[in-house]
Amino acid sequence: MVKGFSDGEVKNDEPIKDLKTEKRGLSSFLKEKKITYTLPGKKQINIIGSIVLGLNIGLILLVILYLNNQAFRDFVFNIGR
Repeated sequence: MVKGFSDGEVKNDEPIKDLKTEKRGLSSFLKEKKITYTLPGKKQINIIGSIVLGLNIGLILLVILYLNNQAFRDFVFNIGR
């Protein structure tokens, strides 16, 4: 006999009743609704992109300040306590 196989047959004739029950809660509410996704406009893309770039530049400047200024490093260390 090969490992992982048995000589006897397995019978799975009983239907699963759980799959036929209706869904409750949020899924039943969303089943009736049609959800559509609209792509953001050019103005929204520019605003969000500007915010992300601004925050990244600010983070880079703070890291450079942290690495070069001992007083700022001590300030950050004392805030973290």
